[in-house]
Order: sequence, then structure tokens, then C-alpha cells
Amino acid sequence: MRFSLKHYIDSEILPRYDHFDTAHRREHAETVIAESIRLGKLYGLDEDMTYTIAAYHDTGLIGGREQHHLISGKILRDDFHLRKWFSPDQIELMAQACEDHRASGKNAPRSIYGKVLAEADRTIDPKTILRRTIQFGLSNYPRLCKEEQYARFQAHLLEKYASGGYFRLLLPESGNAAPLEQLRRIIADPPALKAQFESIWMEIMDSPRTSA
Repeated sequence: MRFSLKHYIDSEILPRYDHFDTAHRREHAETVIAESIRLGKLYGLDEDMTYTIAAYHDTGLIGGREQHHLISGKILRDDFHLRKWFSPDQIELMAQACEDHRASGKNAPRSIYGKVLAEADRTIDPKTILRRTIQFGLSNYPRLCKEEQYARFQAHLLEKYASGGYFRLLLPESGNAAPLEQLRRIIADPPALKAQFESIWMEIMDSPRTSA
């Protein structure tokens, strides 16, 4: 990967994640970058493009959650600095990948770059997903009481990750199938799900970063 491009992204783009909700901080971006690079190598993708797409994919959260994927694409498309490293066609392809990555999207990503990003962003670790779901609720719905937070937590997991939910895997090489089934077993068992919520809730409440 070109050093000058990596330096620009690491110094100017990734710091933007430091101001997002706790579920979408820089650690999340770095995780998506690492998995995108791994998957990209399997498909012979350009590493500079793969890295850039993953780094920009959630920058649109600055404009809110609902349209963040579209805003991320616009941010990438409008960043004139990227013209030093990429052609207009490459920039458009990368912007489309950002636009297509959202799990709730009705259509499959338009390119393999979009599929790699979407799958990397969907890395399944049951405990991490449960924690991020609680963190998102605390950051975005701070007025909800604990019982209301649990209701939102459960409803979101059922809508997105349960059998019949809108979450879908795109690339078999990601290794997400087995962890997804584990998560679905937890969601399908209300006492187990409530126990996980209570445990993670206590961890978060005991953390000095609860208000972040």
C-alpha cells in the first residue's frame, strides 16, 4: 500500500471516528479495515482501494445514522485529496461500495468491493454485537430507562439478526456463518438473552466510559 495514502487516511480520516458513538469508534473502523484487507486478498482486490473504502465507510455518521452510508459515499466522492492516488472511476467505485454497505439495504452491493466491505462490517462476535447494541441505545436514546433499553435491544436483535431478520451474509470466506448461528440461538432463548443483557449492562455501568 502507498505510504502517502495510508498516512493521509490514518491522520485525517480515522480520527473522525473518535467523535462517534461508542459502537462506532476508531476500533470499529480498524477492525473493518483489517477484515476488508484479509478478504480483499482472497479476491485479488486493490489494497489501496480496499483500505480506503473501509476507512471511509462510516464517516457519514457525522450526518446521523439513517443516511450515513450515503453520506459516507459523498464524503469519499468529494474528497479532492483522493484524486492524487485514484482515477475518477476508482473513486466512484469506492463511493458506491460505501453507499452499499448498510446491512439493512434491500439490494446486494454493486461490486465485489462493496461485498467485501459489507461482509467485513458484519464480522460476527455475539458478545461484541450484544455490547454494541446496548452501547448504541445508551448513546442515542439516553432517556430510556433500563427496561426500555432492554426492549429496544431485544427488538433490534430480532429484526436484524434472528432467523428471518434482514441481516444476510455475502461471502462464505468471512467465517461468519457459525458465529451467526450462535447469536441466533441466544436471541431465540429469552432467558439467555436477558442474562447476557444484564451481564453486559453491569459491565458498561461499571466502566468509567459509560457516558461516552
